[in-house]
Amino acid sequence: MKAAVRKYDSAGEYFFAEGCFITELSNTPDDPGLSIARARLEPGRTTQLHHLLATAERYVIVAGSGLVDIADLPSESVAAGDVVLIPPGCPQRISNTGADDLVFLAICSPAFRPEVYVDLES
Repeated sequence: MKAAVRKYDSAGEYFFAEGCFITELSNTPDDPGLSIARARLEPGRTTQLHHLLATAERYVIVAGSGLVDIADLPSESVAAGDVVLIPPGCPQRISNTGADDLVFLAICSPAFRPEVYVDLES
């Protein structure tokens, strides 16, 4: 990895098939061990049930409120400041239960690549 400062660019936000909007904050070949994305889920929406192959993920809730489902655990309410730990291969989805956007950081190790995403609803 090289020393750098990556500036936030809201124009880089895109809709991902999972059902939320993503802005890649850090996901580069020179730092393959980790990626950080800003995810935004609109009110009343739920992401697709999915898992990631050989990739651990953490959600850091930044704003809003939601309900997260991971593996066989009971559904759990989440809000700003909460951290959700998701081991590789673990089924997961998150719902926005609030009136405002649910915003969270998705931190993956190793870095997220689209080919590790497995939709469990198709």
